[in-house]
Amino acid sequence: MVRAASVLELHAVSKRFGATQALDGVSLALQEGEIHALVGENGAGKSTVVKILAGVHAPDSGEVRVGGTAVDIEGPAHARALGIAVIHQEPRLFPDLSVAENVFLEHQPRRRFGGIDWPAIQRSASLLFGDLDVSMPLDAPVRGLSMADQQLVEIARALSIEARVLVMDEPTASLSVHEVERLFAIVRRLRDRGVAVLFVSHRLAEVFELCDRASVLRDGRHVITAPIDTLTTTDLIRHMIGRDVRLFPKAPANLGDVVLDVRGLSRHDEFSDISFSIRAGEIVGLAGLVGAGRTEVARVLFGVSPPDAGEVRLAGEVVHFDSPSAALDAGIAYVPEDRHQDGLVLGFSISSNITLPILKRLFPRLVVRGSKERVLANQYATRLDVRMTDVEQLVGALSGGNQQKVVIARWLATRPRVLILDEPTRGIDIGAKVEVHRIVSELATTGLAILLISSDLPEVLAMSDRILVMHEGRLTAELSGDAATQERVMFAATGQHGLATG
Repeated sequence: MVRAASVLELHAVSKRFGATQALDGVSLALQEGEIHALVGENGAGKSTVVKILAGVHAPDSGEVRVGGTAVDIEGPAHARALGIAVIHQEPRLFPDLSVAENVFLEHQPRRRFGGIDWPAIQRSASLLFGDLDVSMPLDAPVRGLSMADQQLVEIARALSIEARVLVMDEPTASLSVHEVERLFAIVRRLRDRGVAVLFVSHRLAEVFELCDRASVLRDGRHVITAPIDTLTTTDLIRHMIGRDVRLFPKAPANLGDVVLDVRGLSRHDEFSDISFSIRAGEIVGLAGLVGAGRTEVARVLFGVSPPDAGEVRLAGEVVHFDSPSAALDAGIAYVPEDRHQDGLVLGFSISSNITLPILKRLFPRLVVRGSKERVLANQYATRLDVRMTDVEQLVGALSGGNQQKVVIARWLATRPRVLILDEPTRGIDIGAKVEVHRIVSELATTGLAILLISSDLPEVLAMSDRILVMHEGRLTAELSGDAATQERVMFAATGQHGLATG
């Protein structure tokens, strides 16, 4: 087999930020016409590689080679001139400019006497999106586009500069299943045209579905590069974290009585006639596409939004919540999807974040004793193995995985009977996912009733005793853990049949 030419190489690249060695002698080669995965835990050096290729940082030593020639990338504009296009997790477009204007920003076609050739911009943008087999409103401002369509604008922009290398940094983090499928089809077409794609992702299922080769970084060092068909998920995880682990450590369920019973719950324009129950020690997964209404159900159960109809029973008693504090008092805790916006106060300490919902219980006379607060916070932080200096460390200084553990610790401190987890492993690395899965499994063995909302199908399938599937605000399937498959869940999630059980 003839090896493809290397379009871009890192050769013995190192980069230090203060006391942190972000990259240590990393060598990596991207070949023409391949999709190359770059994986590793948070802090492994992936983002530093991306920023060096984007021209944001310069390496301290080593060199970057483009087409076999060593280059100093002097900034983002120079990177684009070299044929390197970077698509960040959050698209970096000008929201008030049109789609076509964003595609040709900084390199607009010019008329003979120097003015911008607007008709040429429209024609060229139309050709680019036609090449991608995508229909796009060229005159519409980017502000109104979905995240998926904004990424397609970025890809069209890369094509407009005839990029030889496309770097995609966590491109699927905010996309639905269908949007991911469309994105992957386009990326494969780019590969077939000879573009080298560097695909940075925490989602290992996507790595195996899309990529040709994978490189692993750990602690700023290159560990391995290998064809994807010679690796397993277990191999990748072992290389990433340096030890053998079990990705979904689900303990056998020992179910008790029904703790949460929901009957005919509805909220106008969000969901309708939702009925299910959760027993003590049971993990019930709630699956569905983005917009199916899963989070909206959770918000009603936690008292954030009022229902229009239906009944909720806790341990057999009908309950009504007009606020989250009422839900907390009754024994329901909710770990929200956006830990930064809704789950944590980043400028507060770990201790303050964990005890914030229970200050009234801890200090009924409203006199906060720091020593008592620290002792309780330390108990929960230790139980969940939060990696920290101490509980007085600011939570904003923790890694994403450890922040998520603090969110879970915070709600466990309320001593709930029901724990609702909304996308508990989104945006955290594989090592942290393993830890969160372990924690969830252990909590279920203590008798906690858990509702697990997740867009990660392998996670839902592996961690749930039963799976509920929603489509456009309605339940379309209820499956036992043994009977559930990705195909059956996706069939129900796309509304292709009525309520099914198994």
